[in-house]
Order: sequence, then C-alpha cells, then structure tokens
Amino acid sequence: MREYKRFAVGDPALVGSSEPRAAWHHVAPIHVDELEEVKRKFFELTALEPGALDRATTPGHLTGSALVMNHDASETLLMFHTKLQRWLQPGGHADGEANLARVALKEATEETGIEGLEIVDPAIDLDIHNVAPEGEDPIWHYDVRFLVFAPAGAAPVGNHESQEIKWVAVDELDGHGENPYGLDDGHLRLVQAGQAVADLLLSENA
Repeated sequence: MREYKRFAVGDPALVGSSEPRAAWHHVAPIHVDELEEVKRKFFELTALEPGALDRATTPGHLTGSALVMNHDASETLLMFHTKLQRWLQPGGHADGEANLARVALKEATEETGIEGLEIVDPAIDLDIHNVAPEGEDPIWHYDVRFLVFAPAGAAPVGNHESQEIKWVAVDELDGHGENPYGLDDGHLRLVQAGQAVADLLLSENA
C-alpha cells in the first residue's frame, strides 16, 4: 500500500532538485492499471530527455498540478484558465525543478491565494495532454498530479492565471451524468483519485 504524507511549505521533504530522474520519486509509487502505459512514457521522458524540466523542450516536458480540496474533502477548487479558456486545477511548469510536489504546491499557493496549503506526496495521478494556447505552438504536458488540502474556511482569491476561481462540490464531479464544467476524463479521474486518498487520510486522523 502506498504511504501518503502531508507536507507544508518549507518542509525538508520539499527540498529542490534539478535532476529530471528525481521526478520519478513521485511517479513510481502509482500502481493503477489504467495508467501503466502513461507511467512508462513518464519514465522514458525523465530517463532520456535532459531537458524534461524545461518549458521550452519539445515535443513535451514535465509539469506539476494540484487537486486542491477543502479541509474535509467535500469540495475542490476549479479555476477558469485565462489562456486556455477552460476549467482546470492549479498547476504549472517545472522550470528546472524536479521536486514536482514542490512545483505543485508553489503553483497552488500562487494561483489560489490561499496560505497554509498542505500537499500529499506521492502523486495521485498522471496525465499527458496536448496544450495549444491561441497564438502558440501546441506542446505536450507530462503532468504529475498531487492532492492538496486547504485549511478550514479558506477563501480563494486567484490571480492573472484565471478569470474565475470557485469551490465546487465533489459530488458534482463524479463522472456520471452532467458535466457542467466541461472537465475532461483525466480531470474527472483526478477528482476520483483525490477523493479516495483524502478519505483514507481523513479516516486515519479521525
């Protein structure tokens, strides 16, 4: 069984690294049949591409993102991305940082304006998707995805990255029935994975 732990900003576990293969630390513990081929592609990228942490590397590079949930995991944050004009989770480029938990926590803090976030490591999901902002060349993002808890009563502020940011009940994003926010299958899978891990951690602390 994977051992999940929560870390806050400044924790020694979030020390930086510049070695692309160090990103495998977050990826290797993921054992989901659906993600085995994706996981293999992540390994190839981190083992063979020295520029895997550089946003300029084509055709793809590493990113880190965060499924931000409230303190009791009943809600998750969605942001309407300014560039991509879609509802997404917070996240961003590695920009030379191989500790992708550190990347995801930094991006989540900056993009939500919430202080006191805690990230769960290892990652809960992987996704490879093509990103094509208007006026830019399309690129593949190898996204390592983490669960992040917000403190009770946290109110998101957002920044220039999004036009809107809001808490949404997890029950609305169960992958069944209507999909009012137009989330892709990868995002819905991420929510399901996050809910499962959050329930596990919260039950341990009950």
